[in-house]
Amino acid sequence: MAYPKKLREKALEAVRNGQTKTKVNELYGLGNTTLKDWENLEKETGSLDKRPLNRKPTKISDDALRKYCEENPLATHIETAAHFDCTEAGIRKAKKRLGITRKKRLLSG
Repeated sequence: MAYPKKLREKALEAVRNGQTKTKVNELYGLGNTTLKDWENLEKETGSLDKRPLNRKPTKISDDALRKYCEENPLATHIETAAHFDCTEAGIRKAKKRLGITRKKRLLSG
């Protein structure tokens, strides 16, 4: 969970005004390295805004995934991920969301 920008500013201002980092951490309930990370962020970017994420989100089409799973019922998550050029975790989450199970055997009743 990210801290609000105002809290970051208040905490760093308290350190600049002479309070120790330990005291500021206790006062605001911060972790040990948080203030140092914020100081480095401000030094590098000139701001306390959050850094942008360096990842490429991939949206797996529900219809395309259903069709692929119907045509390739024995395909593993790794093979499916390679087909859609995404991660195995992404395939697992998408299949769970769509209710696609991995059961391969028919139940005899």
